[in-house]
Amino acid sequence: MPIHGSLFTDFKEQKTQDQFSLQNKKLLKIQMGYGPVWAKTGSMVAYQGDIRFENTGSGGLGKMFKAAATGEGVKMMRATGAGELFVADTASEVQVMYLENDMISVNGSNILAFSDSIQWDIHRIQARGAAMTGGLYNVTLRGTGYVAITTKGEPVALDVATAPTFGDAQAVVLWTAGVSMDIRVDTGGFKSMVRGGTGETFQMAFGGQGYVLVQPAESVVDGGHKSSSSSSLGDTLGG
Repeated sequence: MPIHGSLFTDFKEQKTQDQFSLQNKKLLKIQMGYGPVWAKTGSMVAYQGDIRFENTGSGGLGKMFKAAATGEGVKMMRATGAGELFVADTASEVQVMYLENDMISVNGSNILAFSDSIQWDIHRIQARGAAMTGGLYNVTLRGTGYVAITTKGEPVALDVATAPTFGDAQAVVLWTAGVSMDIRVDTGGFKSMVRGGTGETFQMAFGGQGYVLVQPAESVVDGGHKSSSSSSLGDTLGG
């Protein structure tokens, strides 16, 4: 007997020749004909064709050393071959952008995939004035090519040039080149929350020129964790 209903028409694969394209809000299709890509380890949900995967840990000896030393890291795999690759991350929403000789700093847990032409590295946000407890780590992506990130819900892009801008470090997804970032500590802690404060131990303060992308949820950060001192990425991002 035939199958009745619109399941296979409503959710039919979207045809496109772009290297990165959204099939829906939560699923990314990658055309492998443009060359190798990097994708978050375990993000493959399906593929068609002849595609091979190479697990690289945190990617290269230098990055693996940082991951071992800090307990943090971004686990990526390199995909090569021909065909179409479909990736996702626990049904999070996927956002696609194209960098043209540009740079962004991304929370490691929000990275889904990027073109092989994109250079990437794990960066520690350097402390100013005091030692950091544990530190804070982000991933810098630079060059020309596609980048796909995930967000929990629909994000908001804040223009930091229009007003002083602050964000919860576990809700901030990324910021663009030209943006400077400092850590602001709420020394009141729990007492601050009782007095009507935010209850957050610290906030990320942004300035300069560019955008900060914030998701409407806090998450456990794989690419970084909380700090108790002031820091800046101005030198790293040219802000």
